[in-house]
Formats: sequence, structure tokens, C-alpha cells
Amino acid sequence: MKWILVIGVTIAGILALAALVGSRLPRSHRATREQTLAASPEAIWIAITDVEAFPSWRDIKTAQRLPDRDGRPVWVEEGRSGKMTLAVERMEVPSLLVARIADRGLPFGGTWTYEITPIAGGTRVRITEDGEIYNRLFRFMARFIFGYEGTIASYMAALEKRFPPDASSQR
Repeated sequence: MKWILVIGVTIAGILALAALVGSRLPRSHRATREQTLAASPEAIWIAITDVEAFPSWRDIKTAQRLPDRDGRPVWVEEGRSGKMTLAVERMEVPSLLVARIADRGLPFGGTWTYEITPIAGGTRVRITEDGEIYNRLFRFMARFIFGYEGTIASYMAALEKRFPPDASSQR
């Protein structure tokens, strides 16, 4: 019985320390990654905007379009961590897309900016996350455990699988 109490107090102490450190970290962060893909800008654009096709190439369970807001797309994705609604803030076909997390109740928020640039032999894709983490324990975990670029890295890896280096530039 004494061991259970010691373990419980130790876990509570670790969580309290992580929350304290997290409260001292900045709420906002910026993370950027870029990658060259062997596909046309138009093909990349279709992949990142065809919401219904997301589950076929990304690690999410479902994706469903919702009614547009102010003439711009809105959708909800369901992944391992639950559901998240996203809304497009800016679109310049086929070179720029800015999407914002539209759920106010989540412990995080922010935007992803997709920049799509044609280059010799393919397309350069740059994703910039301007994020905010409201929960101080999540802030600690993002900074010291998951990293700020983890979600972008997973997304880029999925895009690379969708458009492998030896694939034709039209898909």
C-alpha cells in the first residue's frame, strides 16, 4: 500500500513540475518544413484540397466537408486524437492555402500556411504552422516530447508517399 502512495505522489509531482515548466513557455510557436515533390503544383493543390480523399493518403479516420463560410471551404477531420474543424482563410489557386483550426474548445489552435512553388522537376511545398498551445501541460509536451514540427513532418511524409520521387508529375 505504501508503494502505491509513493508512486501516486511521484506521478503527481512530475505532472506538477511539467505544468510549471509549461506555464513558463511561450503560448505561440512557429514551425516550418519544406519538401520537393515530383508532381505538378496543380496535382499537389488537388491533394491538399480534396477533403473527401484525405483518409486515402493521410493518417486520419474521416474527413467531411461542411458548408462553406464566406465562400471558403470548411471541413472536419477525425484522427486518433479526436475531431477537429478547419476553415480556409485564404486561397490562391494553386500556390497558397491558409487553413485555421476553427474549434475554440481545443487546447491548441492556429494556422497552417501551404506555399506551393513550381521548380525544375517538380514542386516545392512549404508548410508553416503558426500555432498556439493554451494548455500548459500540452505546451510542455509539445516543446520537450513531441516537438513543434511533428504533425507537419507526418503530413509531409504522407504527401511524399502520395507523390513518390519516381512518380510522374501528373497525378
